[in-house]
Amino acid sequence: MFDKKADLAGPGIGNYQELETILPSDYHSLLNPKETQKAIFAAKNFIEDHLCQALNLMMVTVPLIVDVESGVNDYLDRDGSRTPIQFHISNDRDQHPLNAQIVQAATKWKRLALQRFGMEPGEGLCTDMRAVRKDYFLDHDHSVYVDQWDWEKTITADQRNLEFLKQTVSDIWKVLVETEEYLQDRFPKLWDARYPNLPKRLTFLHAEDILDMYPDLPRKQRETAILKECPAVFIIGIGWTLQDGYPHEMRAADYDDWVTEETSIDGRPVHGLNGDILVWNHVTKRRHELTSMGIRVNAETLRQQLELTGQLDFLKFPYHQAILNNQIPLSIGGGIGQSRTLMLLLRKAHLGEVTVSVWPKILKEICAKKNINVLE
Repeated sequence: MFDKKADLAGPGIGNYQELETILPSDYHSLLNPKETQKAIFAAKNFIEDHLCQALNLMMVTVPLIVDVESGVNDYLDRDGSRTPIQFHISNDRDQHPLNAQIVQAATKWKRLALQRFGMEPGEGLCTDMRAVRKDYFLDHDHSVYVDQWDWEKTITADQRNLEFLKQTVSDIWKVLVETEEYLQDRFPKLWDARYPNLPKRLTFLHAEDILDMYPDLPRKQRETAILKECPAVFIIGIGWTLQDGYPHEMRAADYDDWVTEETSIDGRPVHGLNGDILVWNHVTKRRHELTSMGIRVNAETLRQQLELTGQLDFLKFPYHQAILNNQIPLSIGGGIGQSRTLMLLLRKAHLGEVTVSVWPKILKEICAKKNINVLE
């Protein structure tokens, strides 16, 4: 049996020797560098406009830096393996200092911002979020520099259910499908028979379902297997411990609700009001994650998930206290990876073709040999 525990976090590529064998050997970008930049901003504008229209969101500013004591930074997982960059601001000769962190994602900040901006049920916000995640292995679709359309929407208690989650996911998927069509109309070279377009509809599956289908495979290989059958899926219930003793992935305990029990279409008990959109990338011939999202924890499920993960000490933070005391809105939200989405829609082999970041020398040398123009 494969090592399921080792597969819970990380991109699934162990080293650069392995990455070199994975990157396509016959790759040529469909767009040149100038055309690529034009297409990037055409896509960004289209997605922002249509996402806001589809979900009733408005664009707002978002922090790059947060106060450590606020507890609003995103730790991405529950095992402490991905830590934010932290620094001391001495201010007036350390009379009124601050300890600050660069955000890893704006998940918690957005929920507080719903109240700050007076978002009523059915209204929400969208951000052009930038972050730094220093603990990633830098491969073809992971970068230290991260950009996302981080969005959040106020909901009512009776919308905390599976059907509302699925409808929201379908609305987002429709925007992505329409963006692909829009880009191919503006940049005809993007249509290439080797790279089929996204399907019109997503396939919804629970993490429990996929484990039943591939019980001996670890998470990433289960995702690869299902994507070869269904090229676009939304996997529901990421974080809940499955029958093999492992969660599908080590999702953090204090933003998405992965513990709530629901009933599947065929009447089985299933868990979770969150999930990921994954697609098959026809350029890299690999699984490709586009977005993580979910209905957020309420007072009950926050405490339950923190207890399950041994993190009840988090309840001391102002953010967590605000949830316990029902001082911030119930919400649904997520982060759509900008560079991941652009990489897919522009038929690129590497994230670095659509985003400027820092890359190790070995990665740049590998990419150069494979006609991959990594930006820096």
